[in-house]
Amino acid sequence: MHDAPGPATAFTYTPIGTIHSPYTDIAGMPIQPSGARGVRGTIEIRSDLCGGLTDLDGFSHIILLYALHRCTGYSLTVTPFLDPAPHGIFATRSPKRPNAIGLSVVRLVGVDGCVLTIEDVDILDGTPLLDIKPYVPAFDAHPDTHHGWFEHVVDNAETVRSDDRFR
Repeated sequence: MHDAPGPATAFTYTPIGTIHSPYTDIAGMPIQPSGARGVRGTIEIRSDLCGGLTDLDGFSHIILLYALHRCTGYSLTVTPFLDPAPHGIFATRSPKRPNAIGLSVVRLVGVDGCVLTIEDVDILDGTPLLDIKPYVPAFDAHPDTHHGWFEHVVDNAETVRSDDRFR
């Protein structure tokens, strides 16, 4: 017998920096990094945290976790950009999530003091950055996987663009 779940625990995060990109409006943005190949952006890390960037320049790619700060509310079922059928929020990459946290794997072009230059950026300008992790293929790439409903539409992510449905 299991105890009933207790009340949700609230967490507070302080951004470690700000992501800058050419995208100033949600409509028209790429929906995944594969649709933003070659698009450059920068990340300004807070000055008190710059020491944490030591040795990051040895990685070709990094994982960014960020706040989807322009999304309000959430939906448990959404119609994603890549499929006209509704799906459960946790079976999508939709930003309209109970915890509005985004994830992108981007190319790290360079580190200059507290500023990172990145490529393949599919993130709105001014987005608060929550964390950075190095991308390590031995840990992060799983070639023998199943992609659920994405299997038939994954290649479309290179050309499909965002609209206003998840504001």
